[in-house]
Amino acid sequence: MRPQAVSRRGLWIAAVTVGAVAAILVVIGLTTRHDADARLSEWTEAQAVPVVAVALPDTTGQRMTFELPGRLEAYSQAQIYARVSGYIKDWKADIGAVVKAGDVLAEIDAPDLDQQIMQAEAQLASAKANATLAEATLQRGQQLINSGAVSKQDLDQRSADQANRAGLVKSAQANLDRLRVLEQYKRIVAPFDGLVTVRNTDLGALINAGAGGAPLFVVSDTSKLRAYVNVPENHVANVRIGTRAHITVPEYPGRQFPATVEASSQAVDPASGTTRMLLVVDNAKGELMSGAFANVTFDLPQPETALNVPASALIFDHSGLHVATVDNDNRIVLKQVTIARDLGKDVEIGSGLATDDHVVESPPDGIATGDQVRIAGAPASANAPVAAAK
Repeated sequence: MRPQAVSRRGLWIAAVTVGAVAAILVVIGLTTRHDADARLSEWTEAQAVPVVAVALPDTTGQRMTFELPGRLEAYSQAQIYARVSGYIKDWKADIGAVVKAGDVLAEIDAPDLDQQIMQAEAQLASAKANATLAEATLQRGQQLINSGAVSKQDLDQRSADQANRAGLVKSAQANLDRLRVLEQYKRIVAPFDGLVTVRNTDLGALINAGAGGAPLFVVSDTSKLRAYVNVPENHVANVRIGTRAHITVPEYPGRQFPATVEASSQAVDPASGTTRMLLVVDNAKGELMSGAFANVTFDLPQPETALNVPASALIFDHSGLHVATVDNDNRIVLKQVTIARDLGKDVEIGSGLATDDHVVESPPDGIATGDQVRIAGAPASANAPVAAAK
């Protein structure tokens, strides 16, 4: 009977021990699960805080360029018309010819002008003869006035007639001089060194004096070219006299020709909102052509200091334009800003931002002042209790 009693007691002790161990395990498991749930809740809340990337504004001024279409024109261009009527006797220069100032372009046969000159010469000779006769008559009257053979009134008439005849001589001489000057225009000459770009006449063509119709020749000075560009009003203040630019043309892909802003219209066209600018391009080698299309790229002046932020940092809403910044407590502060220049990927801030502001580069949607955020790269406040959850 003794061994049986010992066996029952041992079994009871073993059962109690197993129960105690089981209870301890249950308590430990519940405690571990509670701690894991608490850590998981903290980690979930931490993950709910937006993670943002921040950076200080770039204070380095960036050079800005922008491109506009333009049209090249000769620096000087003369449309040459005939001053006398007649027929083209001969022409000396065709299109593309390089001419110097005074070179003969064409000669005009003007028979009507030749006849007018002959008539004017005859009228001048007649006027001089009449003037000589009137002068002699006046002198004889002056000699006879003391003897009483000529009255005072007769002498006055002779004096007036002599003055009238002298005036007719001057008039005839002026008319002949005028025709002599017109005779020189029978030779059409180049007004300056340049290139003949247009010829609208041929041998034997009838020519009418005056500027009606097409010009006989067009001479262009292409050693320098003018480029006219319409600059938008918001860029006019940056494109000043002397601003450097470069020009590209389709016939020379990859090449750039330097140009300089020489003049501005100083007025805005209300129809297009642009200001007309004149640039000068050196064309001493004759590579560029008058009338050609060109792309003009302006090099705007580089500011000494600027506040540049990524374009993705801008927030547009009903209250205006804002930039999100992060304070020392990792909370969002929205600042209203203005844009000075659009640089493409970046924008230059005109006002509303300081150099030490931590700008959120890509703020999430719906972010507002006071929101808690976590800066990317900073140590997390809680780690994911993955092992404990398991």
